[in-house]
Amino acid sequence: MATAGIITEYNPLHMGHVHLMREARRLLGTETGILCVMSGNYVQRGEFALVDKFARAAAAVQSGADLVLELPVSWALSSAEGFAAGAVEMMRATGAVTHLVFGSEGGDAAALVRVAEALCSGGFSPRLREELRKGDSFPAARQRAVEALLSGEDAAVLERPNDILGVEYCKALRGSGIRPVAVPRRGAAHDSEAARGVFASASAIRRALCRHEEETALGLCAPAMAEIYRAEQAAGRAPAGLWNCERAVLARLRLLEEADYAALDLGNEGLYRRFYRAGGASASVEAFLEEVKTKRYPLARLRRMVFRAYLGLPPAPPERPAYLRVLAANERGTALLAGMRKTAALPVLTKPAAVRCLPEEARRLFALEVRADRLYALACPDPAAVPDGWRRGPVIVREGTG
Repeated sequence: MATAGIITEYNPLHMGHVHLMREARRLLGTETGILCVMSGNYVQRGEFALVDKFARAAAAVQSGADLVLELPVSWALSSAEGFAAGAVEMMRATGAVTHLVFGSEGGDAAALVRVAEALCSGGFSPRLREELRKGDSFPAARQRAVEALLSGEDAAVLERPNDILGVEYCKALRGSGIRPVAVPRRGAAHDSEAARGVFASASAIRRALCRHEEETALGLCAPAMAEIYRAEQAAGRAPAGLWNCERAVLARLRLLEEADYAALDLGNEGLYRRFYRAGGASASVEAFLEEVKTKRYPLARLRRMVFRAYLGLPPAPPERPAYLRVLAANERGTALLAGMRKTAALPVLTKPAAVRCLPEEARRLFALEVRADRLYALACPDPAAVPDGWRRGPVIVREGTG
């Protein structure tokens, strides 16, 4: 039986996400298991997740997924390359995933594989350096370098957000035996402002929720997500956002020394000096980002650096995750888990206390996750309503739930 892997954030889970799960089963067979690797309480664009990770994982299982594993925060708050590499490594480590299914503007997996191969080829780096010397942004320089190796049509996939992530998935999949399946994206474009239609973007839904247009926004979510959002809101845990803890973030930025920022600046191009100067004086995170932004760096990268500084994360994620933490499962998911316990290359973690029996690397990574979750609680309307990470086990969704 096939097992489809889906790398996701579900922030929040909407009908486009449900469509992708349905397409996975249409293409691979109705009995296909669906295993999701999902960002936890922080997302790759450099923000707090709107709703707690266990709640989002439960919504996913009630909407078509069978098993949800957590992508640790070190990879969730990484570049597209790091995000993809960490998630794919987890899927590889399960020993269960046969296909990686993802949304794509072009829907052409073969083109994404060609571009991935070009990016990994020996001829790419010299061409990239040549293009960067012209002073343009990294994305534009990368696209021109690929165009010189392939064709303009293939290189054009690097203009589209979901295709860019698909290329990173294909790079990470090389040699894994897991096959990529690109499903054409339906509905609103990534980051579209339009909160209408069956397939509105997650960005538009978040904006509507932040404007308190809840009926409109939740009507565009998967039904299980809408129900869970309302329950989390009633409990004081949603929506989570910077507006609830901005001064805590600013306090952290003001405490850091220049050397701390230098460790975060993986480009080694002096960006850390701008961070250090802005961190000592900015009265809002928006003002801080306005002060440090440049033409060369996407805003999402700068936001990730802010959050990595806030959480005290290492400059780069470790080589690979140290465990597979389960957030939610249904009956088919627990069967997948039983098989994984025999085949997985990493420990499968269902009880937080069990991490104490794992190697030091795993204990250190889990402690970092718990610390990040405690700081996430400050972003919730009622921090006291968020349970501590050491006391939280998977959500098991029984048949008929949702």
